Amino acid sequence: MTDTVYATTLETPVGALALLVRDDALVAAGFSLVEDQFGRLHGSATLRLVDDLGPFSLALQAYFDGDVTAPDTLPVAQAGGGFRQAAWKVMREVPPGETITYAELASRAGIPSAVRAAGSACAQNMVAPIVPCHRIVRTGGGLGGYYYGLPTKEWLLAHERRAMGLTLL
Repeated sequence: MTDTVYATTLETPVGALALLVRDDALVAAGFSLVEDQFGRLHGSATLRLVDDLGPFSLALQAYFDGDVTAPDTLPVAQAGGGFRQAAWKVMREVPPGETITYAELASRAGIPSAVRAAGSACAQNMVAPIVPCHRIVRTGGGLGGYYYGLPTKEWLLAHERRAMGLTLL
């Protein structure tokens, strides 16, 4: 693993999206400043700002342009135990524009009784929206929380639903 994290910011319809890459994998992404995302990482890496992160920038730009499956195969790397890794994998399997509940996430991740841990996996996700925790909702369909605010979660879901030809909420 290198000691350098490469970062850029993309302008999106819901604000600036910071992307951080180390060793050819996204290690952080989110709708906040690069420095805020970098500060959430553990370790003593050096931050290097760049204009473009090649395939990572292209995939996210394509997502916001309407190809909502473009980020699906981007490599990601984030620290977490077995259940969190399983939950993050399941999140990436939920099709764009569709949602599952925290209870469904817990079940699909292998521990049906771990609903609170499923919520924690969403809260600790460092690679949003590539690991699409915005697709996880409360039982009954309520949006629940989202680190970057409910208007952003609502926008992402509506964007994906439009792109996939699904009915908007």
